[in-house]
Amino acid sequence: MTDAQHDLAFIPLGGTGVIGMNLNVYRCNGALLAVDCGLGFGGAENPEVEVMVPDPAWLAQRRGHLVGLVITHAHEDHVGAVPYLWPSLRCPVYGTPFAISVLRRKLAEAGLAQEVPLHSIPPGGAFSLPPFECRFLRVAHSIPEAQALVLRTPYGIVLHTGDWKLDPEPLIGPPTDEAAFAALGEEGVLAMICDSTNALEEGRAGSEALARETLARVIAEQKGRVAVTLFATNIARVESVALAARAAGRKVALFGRSLRNAVASARECGYLSGIEEFLAEEEASYLADHELCLICTGSQGEERSAMSRIAFDEHPHISLGEGDTVIFSARMIPGNERAVLRMQDELVRAGCKVITPDDVPGIHVSGHPAKEELRRLYSLVRPRIAIPTHGEWRHLSEHAALAEELGADTVLCEDGDIVRLAPGHADVVGSAVVGRLAVDGPRLLPLEGDVLGARKRMLYNGVVVASLAVDRSGRVLGQPQVAAPGLFDPAGDEPEQLAGELARVVQALPPALKLEDEPLREAARAALRKAVGRRLKKRPNVEVHLLRV
Repeated sequence: MTDAQHDLAFIPLGGTGVIGMNLNVYRCNGALLAVDCGLGFGGAENPEVEVMVPDPAWLAQRRGHLVGLVITHAHEDHVGAVPYLWPSLRCPVYGTPFAISVLRRKLAEAGLAQEVPLHSIPPGGAFSLPPFECRFLRVAHSIPEAQALVLRTPYGIVLHTGDWKLDPEPLIGPPTDEAAFAALGEEGVLAMICDSTNALEEGRAGSEALARETLARVIAEQKGRVAVTLFATNIARVESVALAARAAGRKVALFGRSLRNAVASARECGYLSGIEEFLAEEEASYLADHELCLICTGSQGEERSAMSRIAFDEHPHISLGEGDTVIFSARMIPGNERAVLRMQDELVRAGCKVITPDDVPGIHVSGHPAKEELRRLYSLVRPRIAIPTHGEWRHLSEHAALAEELGADTVLCEDGDIVRLAPGHADVVGSAVVGRLAVDGPRLLPLEGDVLGARKRMLYNGVVVASLAVDRSGRVLGQPQVAAPGLFDPAGDEPEQLAGELARVVQALPPALKLEDEPLREAARAALRKAVGRRLKKRPNVEVHLLRV
């Protein structure tokens, strides 16, 4: 173990410098504590990947020193990677009842329900993971029971805010506990690691009460079927839609497994008690159009989500068209724009009216703090050291400038940096190996590895597969077979032309080269690659099956 044994350090392995895939580590005198373990989506930059998770290799190599994993809240970018990465970490997991309920369902689907030690901590509760003395502080966010995490260490107090905002009316759960943050500031805070998502935005994020009021008005104005797509775990927003639908004389059906699971966890934890049971997907089509309201997953254009399947008319139980309305009660996460706009375009093509936050701003409010809220938190906490996290570089940089303006010493870092907080001056003192893994069925594959690299090349340049039979001397027997799906029409002339060209090239090769399989196979690959390149200006992946008779 070469890590420093007598220091306090912050080590982001995911979620700093990027949006999503949050995985943070604190080191205190050699002991390690992980905070959050989330996933991200491939988006336009990585079309060959649907779901990505941070590479836990650095932490997994040191899991003997890992005292636990703390989940600040149950959003996918903070908890969604646990089923994929826990087998590499094998540590106890701590979270509030709602977060643990959501996680328990995810673990059950992954076959890990009986393996992972889960510890439910009440909101605002304290727990000990020596040398870290931990306490939750309640914060408002777009999910129940979001918590900031206070870490008391021999070197001082560290505040990890998680995702938060200052909402006077969060509707489900209490507001952010400003008094507790002020008391912490009076005690003295060594470092605050803080959410930067909305650091570019002036003012405040807006209250969930505004979204409830706006959704009630917009839903009441519609005539046909109404569908609202939102983040599944935004239980206050689900409740707002349900109340708006009830006022408009509509019943509500849930569409999407993650939404049904989130609602089940919410009811299990005592939320949504005043909301009647939702209809199943199969029941929705039996209602008259003006009596129906759908709540759907898929606000980010996820390919197999309920909203995406409805938009592309692939859902087995429901369809939307002329006279219907689809409300997007969520903003687009950076990287998802293409998928969301394509889905919206299909809905409009079908005759739906699409309403987004750009059309009616109040139908969505952010769960992250804008500049006025950041200033307020810094005035309460007064940390000596500020480390912006949870954002891309433009967010981190803006947050750092604001923190310095308010008197904090700021350290700008990104995933993989080891930031020493104490003793001495806070600074980046080393690096940890970081990366991203793609979820590929039951496997985790390196994003930059050979398998996904080949898949990406095939996506952009195509693939050519040829079968070639030769005798012992290398003479071509019969006509080679060539297939180039996605490049040429199978019924066209090009595959046959490529096969003829391949046969001529092989026949013309030096006799000695044709006696060995691998040189012959490589020559055939090169010939096909060049032939396609001349026609299409592409360099496809080429595979040649060689049969020597």
